[in-house]
Amino acid sequence: MDNQKTADTEDDESTGETPVIDDFPDLEFRSTLEALDGNLTAGKETRLPRSSDSNGDSEIDLSRSTYYLNRELSELGFQRRVLAEACDDGNPLLERVKFLSIFTRNMDEFFRKRVGGLKQQIAAGVSDETADGRTPQEQWEAVLETIGSLFDRQCRCYREEIRPALSDEGIQLLEYDDLTDRECGRLREYFESSVLPTLTPLTFDPAHPFPFISNQSLSLAVLTAEESNGEPTFSRVKIPRNQVRFVQIGNGSDDRYVLLEDVVRANLDLLFPDVDVIDTTLFRVTRNAEVGRNEEVAEDLIEMIEEVLEERRFATAVRLEIERDAPDAVLEILAHELELDDREVFRLNGPLDYRDFEELTAIERDDLSVPEWNPQPHPRLSDRADGRNVFDIIQEEDVLVHHPYHSFEGTVQRFLEYAANDPDVLAIKAAIYRTASDSRVIESLLEAARNGKQVAVMVELKARFDEENNLEWAKKLEEEGIHVAYGTIGYKTHTKTSLVVREEPDGVRLYSHIGTGNYHSETAKHYEDLGLFTADRDIGHDLVKLFNYFTGHSRPRTYRKLLVAPGNMRERFRTLIRAETQEALNGNEARIVAKMNRLEDQDLIRELYRASMAGVDIDLIVRDICRLRPGLEDVSETVDVHSVVGRFLEHSRVFYFRSGGDERYFIGSADWMTRNLDSRVEAVVPIDDPRLQSSLEGVLETVLNDTRNRWVMQPDGTYERVRASGDDSTHDAHETFMRAARNENPGI
Repeated sequence: MDNQKTADTEDDESTGETPVIDDFPDLEFRSTLEALDGNLTAGKETRLPRSSDSNGDSEIDLSRSTYYLNRELSELGFQRRVLAEACDDGNPLLERVKFLSIFTRNMDEFFRKRVGGLKQQIAAGVSDETADGRTPQEQWEAVLETIGSLFDRQCRCYREEIRPALSDEGIQLLEYDDLTDRECGRLREYFESSVLPTLTPLTFDPAHPFPFISNQSLSLAVLTAEESNGEPTFSRVKIPRNQVRFVQIGNGSDDRYVLLEDVVRANLDLLFPDVDVIDTTLFRVTRNAEVGRNEEVAEDLIEMIEEVLEERRFATAVRLEIERDAPDAVLEILAHELELDDREVFRLNGPLDYRDFEELTAIERDDLSVPEWNPQPHPRLSDRADGRNVFDIIQEEDVLVHHPYHSFEGTVQRFLEYAANDPDVLAIKAAIYRTASDSRVIESLLEAARNGKQVAVMVELKARFDEENNLEWAKKLEEEGIHVAYGTIGYKTHTKTSLVVREEPDGVRLYSHIGTGNYHSETAKHYEDLGLFTADRDIGHDLVKLFNYFTGHSRPRTYRKLLVAPGNMRERFRTLIRAETQEALNGNEARIVAKMNRLEDQDLIRELYRASMAGVDIDLIVRDICRLRPGLEDVSETVDVHSVVGRFLEHSRVFYFRSGGDERYFIGSADWMTRNLDSRVEAVVPIDDPRLQSSLEGVLETVLNDTRNRWVMQPDGTYERVRASGDDSTHDAHETFMRAARNENPGI
């Protein structure tokens, strides 16, 4: 990494690229930030205020709120970039449809976790300001204002761009009025035979309480009356999730569809016979997921998690999505009964709930889809690896794997399956944060126990939205006599680690896997992650110590090589950054490249600011939330912040420090967030092998040279998309990694 970075502010001729403002600007996000700091001019460097110390010397006050972007608005900036993928006509059409679905899923989670959390704080009377100077009430208001414009853009993208484009390609999403009488008749028969029996109308009147509205379910509000001019009665009909959302109009080869909710709406006379249907409207409710429990007083962690899951079903509503032309009577009933503020109601001109639109990507149209990607065998861990077992290969030299370019099944899964059936393996230990519902990883651990191995598994029951799945696996593991730990009080266990203990002719040897991604075979096909296999004895002993912490009564703070949180991780990262700062102050070349999902921790942001002020060259590749502001005069002029959003979800954490020429590389599970450094159990491992360091250098530089998927943050927190300039070819990092995997690049 000694080579100079390709900073986006450099001359276009020297870099071959130029940042361009995308046609999907962060206008609302920009205005919100400018309101916080009236001195900001969008896209320009800003001189920030200084304070004087006791000696009268001028010194920048890094505690000022103007140095920190808001966490919630920064995440919405990321969601804006996700939505931009749906609006980008440079993407294949069905890929754009997929991003419509992804955006909805992301926003559902944002409301459940982040908006729900803010609403809880407001209700509790919390008025503490965040580092950027906002109270929970101010954040809640700014978030809801920003979100409205995102939803409007999503609806316009679908109605004005994607739907017409699909129609041009022969994939028609029709309104009911577009159908012939004969087609309507066939759909009525389908409704009566297959859909009607599953529907349950719930009426709200003096004899019936207001019906419970389940979280994120699509519902139809129906106003009926016994006479056309009679007093209307409100009923709720839930659109079933176990039916296909896109109802095919013709035969199996006909790509003409109508939405299920439209079929229900058009045939309500069969559900409400002998009354008049006056009006209907679709709506969708989102509920808070922030249901907390005090672990210190919980008598049984499993029982506590089960209670949390039950309470989420009935949690406070945090959002109502409803059709734009909804009758006022329906809107008043829903807002009142759900206790929602007007600002929490989003009237949308388009289909509600795009989650199911991903179903359309299953249509076999190669011309409208990204080419299918099949993760490749790792050249050193494949079945063709000279007939040697996986342990001989790892003992010979460390192995670095890169998902989804390398097969999860052929690397991580193979490692655990081999260990489960190897007669020389004595014990297997693994930390599971998230895993697939049909996990072969878990099956391997069960098989190992049946084969007489000692097996210990740390299953994190508090992994949000995976609690139920993890509970089921924990029970199955215990039924086989496996030692199961459910987490540690006060912390989530977020490490992605496993350890194999093997008896060999020269004694017991330890084989370790430390990764950046979960032991989840499905997400490994779509998430970009890295993992290290090593027989390094120091790393193995560190993992022994870490697993003893999971299952026993110990809390080690010293490790031979690993950076572990809680423990030595925060201090080690602080020391590494300060060492680069000192190199720069000494007039030497200093460089930091850090790739992560989120950068939020105020302490490390200050260290990065000080490093930049000393002249350290810093590239931050932050997919999602970043509260640091780059390019600020006298503060962060040497910092560039990049975000890559594309075909695969960037998920790996990689850290590079020039270290006076003695380059240091690390990978692991931790972002630079306060929760990761202080409130989660995390593990980051140094990569010492020069071959693998070279591979990581290639990964980082490939991402930094991307001119297809990369965005660059401006000083005010907005992002501009980077595109190749002139006749320069486009560099797509994901395509580059796929080509390397197909060619069995020996560098990884």
